[in-house]
Amino acid sequence: MRFLNPKTDFAFKRIFGSERSHDILLSFLNAILGLQSPYRIVDLTLLDPYLAPKIQGMKDTYLDVRARDEQGQWYIIEMQVLNVAAFEKRVLYNACKAYSGQIQRGEDYHLLTDVIAITITDFVMFEDLPAIVNKFHLLAETGRLYSDDLELVFAELPKFTKTEQDLETVLDRWFFFLKHAGDLESAPASLQVEPAIVQAFEIANKAGLTPEELEDQERREIFIQDQRGAITLAEQRGMEKGKQEERLRIAQALLDMTDDDALIAAKTGLPIDSVRRLRRAT
Repeated sequence: MRFLNPKTDFAFKRIFGSERSHDILLSFLNAILGLQSPYRIVDLTLLDPYLAPKIQGMKDTYLDVRARDEQGQWYIIEMQVLNVAAFEKRVLYNACKAYSGQIQRGEDYHLLTDVIAITITDFVMFEDLPAIVNKFHLLAETGRLYSDDLELVFAELPKFTKTEQDLETVLDRWFFFLKHAGDLESAPASLQVEPAIVQAFEIANKAGLTPEELEDQERREIFIQDQRGAITLAEQRGMEKGKQEERLRIAQALLDMTDDDALIAAKTGLPIDSVRRLRRAT
């Protein structure tokens, strides 16, 4: 038995945003928001639920799952695999758009209800924050809360390092599912204690997909790997460019201190021809 990788947009939307996902999404939201009775979400409505098969290739991507609970609060749940440019701004933009889009021109502002944007990332966003889950509100410089109408919640999967034997909470089990389901051949016993996760495994089972959906899923995973490779290559080239610029800076400083181009080349790691060209240019 093989399962979809929940970290791809197609699989994430299928698992958490389909008509079968009601209990799955309830369990996940209550866990990641740390809600306990009597404050737990007890009911919600999926907005624009995903109906398989709907993927038609790489042009159609599903960025998020949207739902509204029994109190009228809105939830945006997104899985982000690649750390793309301006990603933080996009998260904020989508949350603000969902907040302002609740009313039409001329309607009263008191009709606005809370929007909670939950983003799960497959990369580290906040190096200085050790927690896996971090929540942000609008605050004054003094720390006084301006409004809790808009909440941004980030969960960074690389920070979750527990093994199957270490899982203690429902949230632990969800993080383990998100991080490892695509590599498993069966649902671990430690995860089967949570009925919603059992259902998530059932939806993620590749045996339930059409050949076209399987192909789209595989193409998406290849695309993600290619993009990751491109990002890594760009980072490596950027680092190498920075090192080269530092070598040239040091060599430039050494030109006034010695006429020995071979010594400068040895000290900086530059080819001796580069040192000589640099000397001729000064």
